[in-house]
Amino acid sequence: MKNNYLICVIGPTAVGKTSMAIELANAFQTEIFSADSRQFYQELSIGTAKPTEEEQKAVKHHYVDCVSIQEEYNSSDFEKDIVPHLNKFYQTNKVALLCGGSGMYVNAVLKGFDNELPSADTTIRKQLLSTMEKEGIQALQEQLKQLDSVFYDEVDLHNSKRLMRAIEVCLITQKPYSSLRLGKGKTRNFIPIQIGLELERHKLYSRINKRVDEMIKAGLLKEVETVNQHREMNALKTVGYRELFDHLDGKMSLEDAIEKIKVNSRRYAKRQLTWFKKDLEIQWYTPEQKAQIIEYIRKRIAHFEQS
Repeated sequence: MKNNYLICVIGPTAVGKTSMAIELANAFQTEIFSADSRQFYQELSIGTAKPTEEEQKAVKHHYVDCVSIQEEYNSSDFEKDIVPHLNKFYQTNKVALLCGGSGMYVNAVLKGFDNELPSADTTIRKQLLSTMEKEGIQALQEQLKQLDSVFYDEVDLHNSKRLMRAIEVCLITQKPYSSLRLGKGKTRNFIPIQIGLELERHKLYSRINKRVDEMIKAGLLKEVETVNQHREMNALKTVGYRELFDHLDGKMSLEDAIEKIKVNSRRYAKRQLTWFKKDLEIQWYTPEQKAQIIEYIRKRIAHFEQS
């Protein structure tokens, strides 16, 4: 039997994953499967740094614009969709490429969940909603910290839906939410080759700040206005959107909202790195080391082909 390979390009926001993924997809004559949980949504483009039309024409991208913000779509759903899709893809291709910075979604592809996640519990959800209304999101943050300190360090602490879902799973299963994605993992029809991209902190933060400014110039505020009526959906409880919702509500000036997006984006990048640095299978490079990355991947494939 021939080996199948999944090249994974991962790392923090704004580090240059999309550009690198396109370079590698061309080098290995394959297609890109997105594991960026925000780029799934059809209505969101500017604030999610979605690949441009030109980039999507250069290499075929899967799982970009695949669902609506009005749909609930989580990492478990993604696993159920992408794994059989990859299996079919490998019938005619030896190499596929996964690109994204959403750690739980990358993990869903590589390992899957040890257990099926329980369905939502309406009673628990109502209790959590009541807690947030009375005590604020800080109460949910503290509850998650007590139940699952590992996931607490990784999750977007301002995303109330994700906080409630994690707490809900902890309470139903009596296990930390993070533990459900640990262990041996499920059998996969591919060998992963994980490439992490990183930059010195000041360089990464500078890129993040520049990207936010470019998003604003490209019309991010107008994009936020078009989805304002759906702001309660989980897809919009995210950096770049919630800050501008506050601006639209008169809670802060546009300048303050932009600065808040930059601060929260930098915090998000830090959490992404915390997540990925725990995986010792990831080989880290800077975005400028394209030649070294290609050489490393070719050597890894050659090694597995000979073994």
